[in-house]
Amino acid sequence: MRGINTSVTKLRRKIFVEVAKVAYNVADEDLNSAIEAIPYIISPTEVPQYRESIYRERAIASERVRLALGMSLRPQDKPVHITAGLDASNISDKYYEPPLMQVIPSACDKCEDNVYEVSNQCRACVSRACMSVCPKGAISIGKDGKTVIDREKCIKCGKCKAACPYDAIAHKVRPCSDACGVKAISSDELGRASIDPKKCVGCGQCMVSCPFGAIADKSQIFQLGRAIRRGDNVVAIVAPAIVGQFGPKATLWRIKAALKDLGFKEVFEVAHGADVGASTEAHHYATEVVTGKLPFLLTSCCPAWSMLAKTQFPDMVDKVSSALTPMVATARSVKQKMPNARVIFIGPCAAKKLEAMRRTVRSDVDFVITFEELAAIFEAAGIDFNTYTKEDPIHDASGAGRGYAVAGGVASAIEQCVREYYPGVEVKIEHAEGLVECKKMLMLAKAGKKNGCLIEGMGCFGGCVAGAGVNIPVEKGAQAVQKFVQDSTNKIPPKELYEIQLP
Repeated sequence: MRGINTSVTKLRRKIFVEVAKVAYNVADEDLNSAIEAIPYIISPTEVPQYRESIYRERAIASERVRLALGMSLRPQDKPVHITAGLDASNISDKYYEPPLMQVIPSACDKCEDNVYEVSNQCRACVSRACMSVCPKGAISIGKDGKTVIDREKCIKCGKCKAACPYDAIAHKVRPCSDACGVKAISSDELGRASIDPKKCVGCGQCMVSCPFGAIADKSQIFQLGRAIRRGDNVVAIVAPAIVGQFGPKATLWRIKAALKDLGFKEVFEVAHGADVGASTEAHHYATEVVTGKLPFLLTSCCPAWSMLAKTQFPDMVDKVSSALTPMVATARSVKQKMPNARVIFIGPCAAKKLEAMRRTVRSDVDFVITFEELAAIFEAAGIDFNTYTKEDPIHDASGAGRGYAVAGGVASAIEQCVREYYPGVEVKIEHAEGLVECKKMLMLAKAGKKNGCLIEGMGCFGGCVAGAGVNIPVEKGAQAVQKFVQDSTNKIPPKELYEIQLP
C-alpha cells in the first residue's frame, strides 16, 4: 500500500492536522476541550465512515489522538478522557516513551496468521493433487466435492498450495506480521496483533502495512507546536530524503522558507552529518579493517539496522562503526553554534524516534517528526507548495552525504571518500536492504564470510526513502534524491571533516 493515498493514510493525516492546529493555535486554558473535540471533527455526523459503528469509530480516533499527543493508549479496563495525563505530556522535555509502536485494540481486525484455506476457486478436480502432496492427510473431500483443510492436522508446509493448478488454496497471513523483519508480532489471547517491544526495532513497516490502520506510532507534533508557540529557539535539521516529499514544486530552498514561516529559527541539512559520517567511516575502514584490526565494519546510520545488530548479535557490537549517526552529528554541530537551540530532526524514519530516546542522544535531539507529520503541519498552517514560492538558500552538504537517503548510498559515499583520501586502498562493499536480508548478512559476517568488507545495512527496502514516514512512492523518492546528488556542487566531503566529530 506504500505510495497509495488510502483511507488509512487520509485518516492519519486528518488526526495530525487537527492536533497540529490545537498545538499551534489554542491557549492553555482551552486545550482540553479542543482536544476532546477532535474525534467529532474527524467523524462529524452520526453516520460512520470507516467502521460499522460511530461509537467505535470515535473511540479509535480518540486513541489515535492520544498517540499523536505523544501519550500511550488508554487502559482498556478503565475508561478515561482523551486528555488524561496531558499535563505530563505538555512539557518542554517530553521524549518518546516505549513502546513507540502500539496496536490500537479496538481497531485491530484480528487477522488470521499463517493459515491455509481452500477458496471458492476450487474446481473439485479429479487429480486431487493437493491431497496427494499433503504429508499429514489434512485434506479431505467435502460434501460438495471440493477439498477441505483440517487446520488441526495442517502443518502449514504450503505443498497443497503449490500443487493446486487453479491457485484455489490461499495462504492467509497477518499483513503486519508479514512485514515485520524481526518477527516481533504475534497474537494475543483474543487474536489481535501484539508487538514484543524487546524485539521491535521501530522501523514502522508493520504500521504502514496494516489495512485497518490498527498500528500507530507516537508523535511529538503537539510538543513541537507548543514549543514554537512559546517562542522557543527551535532549529530544524532535515534528512536528505526530504527532496520530492511535498510535491515537485517543493524544493529544499522552499521547504526551508516554509519551515521558517512556521516559526523555526533556522534550518540545516542532516546530509552535513552524513558527510561527517562518511569521512569518519572511510578513516575507520582504511585504518582498522584494511590493517586487520577489525574483520569488517558495519555502518551505523540506520537505527533499525544497528539495533538489530546490537540486540541479536551482541558479540558484534564492536564491529558497528562508532561514527555518530548523521542526525546526531548534525544536531551536535548545531548546538555548538547555538547552545540554546532546541533541535528537531525531520526525516522519513520512525526508528529515529527510538534513537532520540537514548540517554546519549537526548541532549542533542529534542524532537523527531516524520515527513508525514510535517505534511500535516504544513496543511494545518495553510502552506501549499503548489502556490508557495518563497525560497531560502541552503548549501550544507556534498552529494555523497545527500546520497545516504537511498540504499547503497552510504557505502557509495564511504567508498568515494576512501578512494579520494587513501589512494590505492581497495574497498570491498556489501549491503543489505530489509531486516530479513540484514539479519542474513550479519549471520554471514559472523561466520567469517564477509571479512575485509564495509557492510551497509538498511532496515527498509530502498533505504531511507522507503521509511515509514514518507509521503511518496519509494521510486519517486529515490529519483528525487539521485537528482539532488547529481546537482550538488561538492561531490565528496573534505578528509578533515571526521575530526569535527565530538566524543
